[in-house]
Amino acid sequence: MIKYWSFLEEYKKNKNRFLSNINKTLIKGNIFFGKQLNIFEKRFIKKYKSKYGIAVGSGTDAILISLLALNLKKDDEVIVPANTAIPTVSAIVNAGGKPRLIDIEDDYLTSVSKIKKATNKNTKVIIPVHLYGQSCQMEEIMKFANKNKIKVIEDCAQAQGAKYKNKFVGTFGLSGCFSFYPTKILGTYGDGGFILTNDFKFFEKIKRIRFYGIETNNHKKKFFNEYYAYENGINSRLDEIQSSILNLKFKNVDNLIYKRRKIASIYIKNLKNLKIILPEQNTKCFHVYNTFTLYHKKRKYIMNYLKNNNIQSRIIYPYPIQKMKGYEKIKKVKDLSNTEKFSKGIFSIPLYPELKLKDVLKICKNLKNCIKSI
Repeated sequence: MIKYWSFLEEYKKNKNRFLSNINKTLIKGNIFFGKQLNIFEKRFIKKYKSKYGIAVGSGTDAILISLLALNLKKDDEVIVPANTAIPTVSAIVNAGGKPRLIDIEDDYLTSVSKIKKATNKNTKVIIPVHLYGQSCQMEEIMKFANKNKIKVIEDCAQAQGAKYKNKFVGTFGLSGCFSFYPTKILGTYGDGGFILTNDFKFFEKIKRIRFYGIETNNHKKKFFNEYYAYENGINSRLDEIQSSILNLKFKNVDNLIYKRRKIASIYIKNLKNLKIILPEQNTKCFHVYNTFTLYHKKRKYIMNYLKNNNIQSRIIYPYPIQKMKGYEKIKKVKDLSNTEKFSKGIFSIPLYPELKLKDVLKICKNLKNCIKSI
């Protein structure tokens, strides 16, 4: 069976290095907020050309903490695409805001025109979701947001290393939120996230919020580094073990992205003449292919065909947010036609750095045979 995703090949290849580094970390007696975390935070901030940043417990927490720092009121609205992961929306609700769902473009990304139509006097935040590995049209989004004094929180969970006009995602808005869930561009063997920002006051606040509201950054504070909450916070820590794993993998992150793009190029070359919609790379973007997402009206038939030939595939995402019971009462614009359409036909095929060439070609061959038979 060709798995949709697996960490085992990577782990087997690097097992001794991972275990050695974890052992060294534990022997030093630190579990949280130690040397490994400090090193990783500095590397991540430097790599993605930001001024400040903190590691947190998950990508979901990264969005939640960013929104909590804005002190949203009960009527404050946050514009977000309907075709996104549940955590993007759950973070808004848990931060006290009101999600306002909008439609996506044909490239599956946040629609700039729909953002403009959905904006009203209650709009406080826009969350562009850089989906499947590609950046949204950030120049236009930022121009509109700045003009209307709206904060931008970027959801970069699936797009670490992606660029728009040669600038990294996560560095356009007030903050950029990343995920280290195992399937992501840089995945750990547990969970983790990161927040980038160029705003120092915002940085001070999110650093307090991630640790119960305790001040660990400003030496001028009376209760600096004491068990004293300056504001209500949460518990969101990236531990030393996960930090040590990420430090080892981070050295190779550009190569991981290169391998993803290489596999994507093979897919595109072999599948481009089939009657199936392939992912497109917009001219101003550097796509990192967190997933390779296809669209066809007969998705079920194709996925069953692949399964019968020992190839796994997945649907990301099968249900738009507005179709879920947990969010059926949240605000949305009337026209979500693209979201509705794509949710019925999108599916993703295997794409991760350790995927063997012979398996990539087998997937292509089976897709060709399948599509031709429809």
